[in-house]
Amino acid sequence: MDIRDHNKRAWNRQVEQKNPWTVPVSADTIARARRDDWQIVLTPTKPVPRDWFPPLVGCRVLGLASGGGQQGPILAAAGAAVTILDNSPAQLAQDRLVAEREGFDMCLVEGDMRDLSPFADASFDFIVHPVSNIFVPDILPMWREAFRVLAPGGTLIAGMVNPLTYCFDLELQEKGVLTARYSLPYSDLESLTSEERERYLGLEEPVEWSHTLEEQIGGQLAAGFMLTGFYEDGWGRPSCRRGVVRPLCPLLFCDVRTKTGGSRHLKRPSTCRNPSAEATFRLHDVLARVY
Repeated sequence: MDIRDHNKRAWNRQVEQKNPWTVPVSADTIARARRDDWQIVLTPTKPVPRDWFPPLVGCRVLGLASGGGQQGPILAAAGAAVTILDNSPAQLAQDRLVAEREGFDMCLVEGDMRDLSPFADASFDFIVHPVSNIFVPDILPMWREAFRVLAPGGTLIAGMVNPLTYCFDLELQEKGVLTARYSLPYSDLESLTSEERERYLGLEEPVEWSHTLEEQIGGQLAAGFMLTGFYEDGWGRPSCRRGVVRPLCPLLFCDVRTKTGGSRHLKRPSTCRNPSAEATFRLHDVLARVY
């Protein structure tokens, strides 16, 4: 199976089905962001603390696997120079929709979150990574690439799923019964029977991996990041097939990481160095430059 192609088609389908993470923000949300009244979420319910963000006007932001017309457009309206990388063309189209509707610039790049070769070293001041690395089998290359493209003193914020979520029997969860069945780390391709794979993936559901906390948190530390903040969250709504577990424990985490060395809020021109990989929107009213 070509995992990247499968999950691309699966997330294009999620857009058609109006998964909550694919619905673009409203014009009112953008208008409030332009007045500095904004917030974003990387996990279902808790907004990211405002003190985790640098001054946004002119800040070079990478939305890493962050398509969907949500986080990126809000930050762009607040003054950031935003680039969104996502594997799903349909998810990127949601960002394009908001950019064209609201009249600001965004750089949209279709690509693999583990391969940031379109970007030069130190291209960004701030990286926003919602809960999305469960859709790739190996995440250590992603953390290393994120560290490379982040400027010294820059910041990464990332949402993650608690791997405990993946250990319970899926069919029994649907009946409200929690029975530990799967060993961790979990994989849709290796942990499910062929019948279960057909049931859950046959209609082009995204393929998922649980990843360990060593890969998530330890992987960030190994890449060179310094942990400076952390919080827990729950699903808040039954939007996934493992939602039954949500009342019992924190199922999602979010952390903030700083790349040590240098001035924190450097301003450099340029983000994408591979023009063929990007879709750029040169529209009017860039708001002091400007999911």
